[in-house]
Amino acid sequence: MKKVIVALSALLVISCANEPKDYVSISGNIIDQNSDSVVVRSRSYSKTIPVAADGTFSDTLKVETGIYNFYDGGESTSIFLKNGYDIKISLDTKEFDESIAFSGNGAENSTFLAEYSLLREEILDKPFDEMDKATFTKTFEEIETQLNDKISNATGIDTVVTNHSAKEITPMLNSYKGYFGGIIELKAELNGKPAPTFENFQNFDGSTTSLSDLKGKYVYVDVWATWCGPCKYEIPYLKEVEQKYHDKNIAFVSMSVDDEKRSGTMEKAEQDWKAMVADKELKGIQIMSPNGWKNDFVTGFKINGIPRFILIGPDGNTVDASAPRPSDERLITLFNKHNI
Repeated sequence: MKKVIVALSALLVISCANEPKDYVSISGNIIDQNSDSVVVRSRSYSKTIPVAADGTFSDTLKVETGIYNFYDGGESTSIFLKNGYDIKISLDTKEFDESIAFSGNGAENSTFLAEYSLLREEILDKPFDEMDKATFTKTFEEIETQLNDKISNATGIDTVVTNHSAKEITPMLNSYKGYFGGIIELKAELNGKPAPTFENFQNFDGSTTSLSDLKGKYVYVDVWATWCGPCKYEIPYLKEVEQKYHDKNIAFVSMSVDDEKRSGTMEKAEQDWKAMVADKELKGIQIMSPNGWKNDFVTGFKINGIPRFILIGPDGNTVDASAPRPSDERLITLFNKHNI
């Protein structure tokens, strides 16, 4: 009888051991962590996992099969989770996308997502706005082929992952083509033509500035607002460029389009603008549009998103209606081309 009980107990243990887990085990190690926690999230799910002082973390999650966002407090990536998986993650925050690696049961799916993300980043990092229409069209056809080949050549990857990746291609590329195609058309229409102007805009120092005041110089215009994150990102780079060219034949103009829509009143918008100019110690010519986006310069250059950078020549004609940002090394190439 005892032998029967022992045998049954052994079978029960084996049965339990073979029973699939109804949760995901997730663990890892982060070098130079950005936060004391990481977050695994989707539109309907969120789980915060503590990260120890040595960068290690570990937890179990009950999830619906699918693609989730893994956020370390600074950057994020996509991972594929399914109950029963045991995912181990390692990364160095100094090179987040390049260093992140996955191991363990089910890791191949997240590895594919990471590789696919790097491929997209690499092949979409091109000067599309400098291409002619024929090159532009051909380049995007080649990009679409590369992305589809990456998916079709994948082996052992869950179809949820490959189907999701394939479904994203068309809308993503259409977004890029729409944005950069618009810039190409804008440059074709405005480059080499008299630039739209502005008259007597309030300067931070209390005076006024008109575009005509700067005739005879190149003018690099930054259209921005205090609430615009990408605008503020460019500030330190703009300062560096201004310093480098402070004795050259070029004026740097920053035009704020802050208005009552964000600040409540134009008076408050002006206060916000002046406060940031002072706090960030912004250089160059700091002006504010009296009517926010509603002025001839903004509408003439068809500005519907900021920041926008524009280069105007000494003759008052537009050199580049959508010039490179200060953080883009192509800006110095543009300046050198015109011997600034």
